[in-house]
Amino acid sequence: MSKSYIGGCACGAIRYEISGEPVFSNDCQCRDCQHESGTGHGSHMTFRREGVKLEGQASHWDMVADSGHVKTRGFCPSCGSPVYMTFSAMPEFFSVRAASLDDPSRYRPQAVTYAVRGLAWDRLDPNLQKFGRMPTE
Repeated sequence: MSKSYIGGCACGAIRYEISGEPVFSNDCQCRDCQHESGTGHGSHMTFRREGVKLEGQASHWDMVADSGHVKTRGFCPSCGSPVYMTFSAMPEFFSVRAASLDDPSRYRPQAVTYAVRGLAWDRLDPNLQKFGRMPTE
């Protein structure tokens, strides 16, 4: 059995522990991730929700994805750190920001999503598979 993924916000008010391995890990270059991160992309690890234990009270921000479905971003109301994201169309999944891990070196991106919105100065691993938008399967 693998070691749990543990992390949270910068001030420690929100904490999570996730058992199981991520089903998808990606660097996303969509404008939403660029705005939220304040840089060229967001790095995410998506897990099955049944393995997630969450402590603390996050503030939430809903936005509509290109698909028309709502994605909800959870962030700390005290320090403002973005921590996680959930998806109305896929409630069985829970996505965390890779930098919110206590050990972010465990993050291993598999792909780049929304590469069509990539910025020339945001240089990601050229060996990663790139998708113009979000892959459907």
